[in-house]
Amino acid sequence: MKMRIEKDSMGELEVPEKALYGAQTQRAINNFPISDEPLPEAFIRSLILIKAAAARANESLECITPEMSKAIQNACDELLNTDDLMQHFPVDVFQTGSGTSSNMNANEVIATIASKKLGARVNPNDHVNYGQSSNDVIPSAIHVSATLELTGHLLPVLVHLKDTILEKGTALAGYTKTGRTHLMDAMPVRMDQTFHAWAAQLQDHIDNLTYLENKTTQLAQGGTAVGTGINAHPEFAELFAKELSNLTNVTFSQGNNFFALIGSQDTAVALSGQLKAVAVTYMKIANDLRWMNSGPLAGLGEISLQALQPGSSIMPGKVNPVIPEATAMVAAQVIGNDAAITIGGQSGNFELNVMLPMIAKNLLNSIKLLANSGQLLADNAIATLVVNEDKLNQALHRNPILVTALNPIIGYGKAAEIAKKAYKEGRPVVDVAEEETDISREELLTLLDPAKLTHGGI
Repeated sequence: MKMRIEKDSMGELEVPEKALYGAQTQRAINNFPISDEPLPEAFIRSLILIKAAAARANESLECITPEMSKAIQNACDELLNTDDLMQHFPVDVFQTGSGTSSNMNANEVIATIASKKLGARVNPNDHVNYGQSSNDVIPSAIHVSATLELTGHLLPVLVHLKDTILEKGTALAGYTKTGRTHLMDAMPVRMDQTFHAWAAQLQDHIDNLTYLENKTTQLAQGGTAVGTGINAHPEFAELFAKELSNLTNVTFSQGNNFFALIGSQDTAVALSGQLKAVAVTYMKIANDLRWMNSGPLAGLGEISLQALQPGSSIMPGKVNPVIPEATAMVAAQVIGNDAAITIGGQSGNFELNVMLPMIAKNLLNSIKLLANSGQLLADNAIATLVVNEDKLNQALHRNPILVTALNPIIGYGKAAEIAKKAYKEGRPVVDVAEEETDISREELLTLLDPAKLTHGGI
């Protein structure tokens, strides 16, 4: 590989001849051969948007020339519209805790392109990074990328998943099944009650994420190195937020307290906690589907999920619930991501949190995984499942727990005797109740009607 010599404040070093980045990026590549994993593309795109908005604001404030600003903005546009963006951003996630390496990576790449467009030297620090510090840029990029991924990806998917569940549940309202607590037979429920409970859980998450979105739109930009705003124009923060809002069509604002936004990552921790809650709901839905689909002969067999692929390399004809299984693994990963983010949030030492790149990576990974798996869960599991009515009815009318409906009439003790006898003899509870009580069979059939019992009451 042909190399060129680049220079920074620490001296000279070799950089690949065709690389758009410079010396500081190369130092980071050399220093951190840890995971071979760069920061997510969503984060890098937000970083570039921040640089474009900063150039606009600095031009308006007469901190850089209009020509310089235009060159920087055009460089950002070119990067955002390239198909191979990430080749220019190779810095490992596990780097300096402030993310300075990634900030300088962006500054250098943008400066290289802008210099060519301007026909004059555009400096990564003095021009692209004017009025900024890694310490306010990276926290801002975390908030911006999380906001854009929430609004553009995860929240629409959660709404789609909720709506799909509601629609499917309504369509299945005529089916009654044996309820289960502790995985043991319980009072009957309708299919729509089960599905609509999932939808209610998802709606709560949608509401909570929407609330947190109001927090992620508040930015640290303008606080510079420690929160005092040193070397940034006094009007920069407010104007920057307006320019970024224009670029993204999302309303961003200057943070209420720069010191808090730079020294902590409380909003990211809170958002991750809510993403973990979504993951827990995903796990519950996935496991309910797996249990209901289990069998087809030796399990519950209440539903059949769409057959998507062969389930075994040795057992012909076997089909597995692959979408719920994949969803459950996503849930486990998101829960793990939250643990890492929680530890990262504790690393706010004095005026700076020093686990920013790891927090960014895990937060965006959780959003991406939940969005992608939620789409599959809606379209390839919920929407396409079918109910096995015969299998439902086999267990439903033989369930001795139906005797619970007789408690107000014959008392708990007598009802328990009937249930135990029905279990022991393997007989329908209505037959045993007819023998053990003075209630007519006609009245018992009404009192023990599973569908009627799903409506509650005495």
